[in-house]
Amino acid sequence: MKVPKFKNEPYTDWSKPANRKKQEIEIKKLEAQLGKEYPNIIGGRKIYRKGKLNSINPSDPQQIVGIFQQGTTDDAVRALGVAWDAFKTWSKVPAEKRAAVLFKAAAIMRKRRFHLNAVQMFEVGKTWPEADADVAEAIDFCEFYGREMLRYASVKLPVQLPGEKDEMMYIPLGAGVVVPPWNFPLAILTGMTAAAVVAGNTVVLKPSSDSPLNGYKFMEIMKEAGLPPGVINFLTGPGGTVGETLVTHPRTRWIAFTGSKEVGIHIYEEAAKVHPGQRWLKRVIAEMGGKDSIIVDRETNIDEAAAGVAVSAFGFGGQKCSACSRAIVDEKIYDTFVGLLKKRVETMSVGHAHQLSNFMGPVINKRSFEKIQQYIQRGLNEGGHLVTGGALVAGDGKGYFLHPTVIADVKPKATIAQEEIFGPVLAVIKAKNFDHALEIANNTEFGLTGAVFTRNKKKLAKARAEFFCGNLYLNRKCTGAMVGAHPFGGFNMSGTDSKAGGQDYLLLFLQAKTVATKVR
Repeated sequence: MKVPKFKNEPYTDWSKPANRKKQEIEIKKLEAQLGKEYPNIIGGRKIYRKGKLNSINPSDPQQIVGIFQQGTTDDAVRALGVAWDAFKTWSKVPAEKRAAVLFKAAAIMRKRRFHLNAVQMFEVGKTWPEADADVAEAIDFCEFYGREMLRYASVKLPVQLPGEKDEMMYIPLGAGVVVPPWNFPLAILTGMTAAAVVAGNTVVLKPSSDSPLNGYKFMEIMKEAGLPPGVINFLTGPGGTVGETLVTHPRTRWIAFTGSKEVGIHIYEEAAKVHPGQRWLKRVIAEMGGKDSIIVDRETNIDEAAAGVAVSAFGFGGQKCSACSRAIVDEKIYDTFVGLLKKRVETMSVGHAHQLSNFMGPVINKRSFEKIQQYIQRGLNEGGHLVTGGALVAGDGKGYFLHPTVIADVKPKATIAQEEIFGPVLAVIKAKNFDHALEIANNTEFGLTGAVFTRNKKKLAKARAEFFCGNLYLNRKCTGAMVGAHPFGGFNMSGTDSKAGGQDYLLLFLQAKTVATKVR
């Protein structure tokens, strides 16, 4: 199969009236569909249960986006069994045909882009640019992993011993579980699931309870793209029952998870236990968040640094594992930087995500809304100085809206400098010099993203060598990893450094087999 060279999907140009009109039409269409009920899907069959789960609009929590099923333990066991049945045939489908399904899925996503954007606006509160970037990344994952599977499918020739033909090939693992997050509800869900499927595995997909409609839309796309029933099984329900059953079941071969450190640790621990009847050590692919820093050196363009920090900290309300939650600033420029940052942040409009004029929408749910406010108060109680934000956005009071919040004079070991808040809160920390800033940047248990703003080439070289994170950005923001260019994943409590969107990623869903044939 010959396919064009991979290129990242371009973002939609919202300055064009035609694009804005298309998006407005899809927003209205989706509004007319809100409140519909959606089934679980096991082996291609639609399953309804007595217990229901509501997906709500965080911009307006009174508005039900969709009604979903409370899956049961029995559903989880059944879905896993169906996945193993499907594996018998799907694992034997040629890689070219599996890749073709992903390419078809990418084409369908392009056609439905504005609809998929609207789903994210209403279900998780992504603004127009953030939703569009998420869908573009989902398209990229399908295109990139399809090409990667074609590369891995060719038989590899290791060193050839005299009198033998020696080969190495990659084969799939089996049936596994994908547990995606709500914050990239289509992109990460698509990336983990598409990688597993194109490698020949089968999946039980348990979407986040905050974003099940995004997962259901993905299922519709994969069905239309020609994926056979049972290869992906869609199961919503409580993590404590459905999720726990899938993680601990002896027939689960692998688990791909993106989410919080606490849940990731629990999955890692439970997956390590070998249960009666289990024939393998479960493989875990985990991305667990971060506490990401941007160093602002005295030798830099302060305006550019302030712009990079602001976008990194408050894009999608800071609800990205890659978001800048700590700005570590040289004391020589500290006051100037904080002043510039304050002016920039106070221009950021906050409101309903489906309105193009808003830079920032709501946070995801009431629990997060309340937790973030507690962190803000703790930051102030521990000696931080409120620069801007901290109060609720004025309005109808319905949505989970918070002002982008900047807290200065934060101590390097303060709570808000160490714990992942996952919201629009930025801690600004003063450093004596660049070496001190680098020391502070490395003082957390995480190691996901980071950035450095400086004109000094020696300092950039030192950061390249010593800034301990999986994705380091020099003189640019620390968010916006692009598939192919920035393989994404971090160190320590940020996870297993899985490098999503990179050339090593499919190996996590494959196992190598060597064949030596005696030549007579």
